[in-house]
Amino acid sequence: MTTTSETTTLLIIGGGPGGYVAAIRAGQVGIPTVLVEGARPGGTCLNIGCIPSKALIHAADEFHAARSHAGDASPLGIRAGEPTIDIGRTVQWKDGIVGKLTGGVATLLKKNGAKLVHGHARIVDGKTVDVDTGDGVLRIRCEHLLLATGSRAVELPFMPFGGNVISSTEALSPDGIPQHLVVVGAGYIGLELGTAYRKLGARVSIVEAAGRVLPAYDEELARPVAASLKRLGVDIHLEASVLGLAEDGRGVRLRDGGGKEAVLEADRVLVAVGRRPHTEGYGLESLLLDMNGRAVRIDNQCRTSMRNVWAIGDLTGEPMLAHRAMAQGEMVAEIIAGKRRHFAPAAIPAVCFTDPEVVVVGHTPADAARLGLDVVTASFPFAANGRAMTIEGTDGFVRVVAREDNHVVVGWQAVGKGVSELSTAFVQSIEMGAQLEDIGGTIHAHPTLGEAVQEAALKALGHALHI
Repeated sequence: MTTTSETTTLLIIGGGPGGYVAAIRAGQVGIPTVLVEGARPGGTCLNIGCIPSKALIHAADEFHAARSHAGDASPLGIRAGEPTIDIGRTVQWKDGIVGKLTGGVATLLKKNGAKLVHGHARIVDGKTVDVDTGDGVLRIRCEHLLLATGSRAVELPFMPFGGNVISSTEALSPDGIPQHLVVVGAGYIGLELGTAYRKLGARVSIVEAAGRVLPAYDEELARPVAASLKRLGVDIHLEASVLGLAEDGRGVRLRDGGGKEAVLEADRVLVAVGRRPHTEGYGLESLLLDMNGRAVRIDNQCRTSMRNVWAIGDLTGEPMLAHRAMAQGEMVAEIIAGKRRHFAPAAIPAVCFTDPEVVVVGHTPADAARLGLDVVTASFPFAANGRAMTIEGTDGFVRVVAREDNHVVVGWQAVGKGVSELSTAFVQSIEMGAQLEDIGGTIHAHPTLGEAVQEAALKALGHALHI
């Protein structure tokens, strides 16, 4: 096997949202950059995560809506025959979207002068990385090394992935719809995919060790999601533990809160119990970096404990969000270029694309209480919003959290149809230090879901108009 070598200023391992944004921005500011990626650029998010899951969710929503309009049941007066779905064509459509986006990333890298190297990277030291390109080994020496290797789905040791036990990766490229899908974990990944499969026609059961779905979110936000799951006919087993596969492999063994054991039959089991930083298989341990548990420890500039070695995104722990990694990657490129930057966002939005959607930005009322903040909170229901009525999305609400003394907004939460699109307004108001009066005094377009944002602020001030 031949060995060649080259040098660069910045070497990035991992072409996910953090890595590719860092490479693009580095190219824009004139830093010689090499990005190493073992698969297609875009990482988990574009290839097997955020984007394909939203495509599958949309397809499931469309199919479910068509089925709901079969016969005379539709309140909209729509009548349709019983629809069918060609899941192979659905997957092909989803893969087409992924292909366009990953191809677009490659084009942007090239446009901005960042070199993309396909291959498996192995760290030699903080300045040297060997890349197995398949045709030989390329040794790359650099001044700055940026680690952006992302995360991996957590595997249950007693029920490893394989056969009927799948991760979200396999769930997003089904070769057919299972008769009965058991989902282990009622976090956002499990609920997003479980709901999609139910709408595609599968019987779905969800197993969760906690006492409710979305246990990481506050109960008021989770309640409309739980109600929607019930309406869809999803079976939910709370305070239940998975012990492993049934002896014949066609189901899982459960233990409920009372200690009673049973077998839940299934022809496919989706394990969605979280993700962990990807730290194995590329020589990271040779750097002896300071760690926070499984995650690489960084400061507020994404510097690790080794000089000129940087880390961003899921590798550095929670929150594991693509937009966090993107912001960190952009910042690191600018710091290397000589700009003064620190990663100190006032808030990072988190969105669950469940049915209905959930958005959390900044502090919840419970967060404020833990921090000892005196706050005023107010919620405005979508049942009183005209636009929500016209799109059959009256479940849910918008909630604002603001300091009691000066009315500065410190948090927003929402649950409802399409509320993911409100997240930008939420985070901008917090970043700009908006007060309740700023939100309440801003003219919001009518009829829109955004009016609920204004009304929540007005309600916090004591004079909501439409409730």
